[in-house]
Amino acid sequence: MNPVKYVPVQTERLFERIVEQIEARIVSGALRVGDQMPSERELAEQFAVSRTAVREAVKILGKKGLVEIRPGRGTFVINDTPNALRQSLDMLMRLGRSDSPADLMEVREILEPEIAARAAKRITEEPLQQMQLAVDVMDRALNNTDAFVEADLDFHLALAEGTGNPIIPLLMDSIIDLLRDQRKRTGAVTGGLERGQYHHKRILEAVRARNADAARKAMEAHLQQVREDSAVSPLTE
Repeated sequence: MNPVKYVPVQTERLFERIVEQIEARIVSGALRVGDQMPSERELAEQFAVSRTAVREAVKILGKKGLVEIRPGRGTFVINDTPNALRQSLDMLMRLGRSDSPADLMEVREILEPEIAARAAKRITEEPLQQMQLAVDVMDRALNNTDAFVEADLDFHLALAEGTGNPIIPLLMDSIIDLLRDQRKRTGAVTGGLERGQYHHKRILEAVRARNADAARKAMEAHLQQVREDSAVSPLTE
């Protein structure tokens, strides 16, 4: 029997250790959004590494949405991780790692009915008002797909915020570009916007009544409508 051969283990790159330490300080609160990072030279001295390693670490942190380089001012801690995740997911789709828009539909069918049910139990006045505002905007935008779509996204994000779980809006926001494309496909179908609006109002009514079961069923009906309209959309590849 031939012995299994392994590739020699490589030592961890220095910039990865720098990234780990800075991330840990951001998570712990030692570094907060808006804080200015030490200069490249100062970081190199503190970590006892080359400025090249620091530069690479800052580049990685920037891609993760944790820091931002502001020319002439320095490097600052930010919180743009939802956008960074959104870009990663968008790139994943563009590279063909996802088989079809049906993958996004499946994710929505897993998540959103329960989001609606949880929101019905927990929602406070502010996200409820945001949902109503989005519905009002959509009522006025039935002949304007772009405006309707943006209000539609606001509706679903407000619903996610209504769960009171801060992770859920981040999950929804991370796929916002994919959701926008999907909504434009359904908006291209005759009557698609009107059908969507009918379901939005049913969801809002159930959530306002604090009826979790009705909210879940209303969302399931909405997603079935989205699935059907997406299948016949002229924009579907």
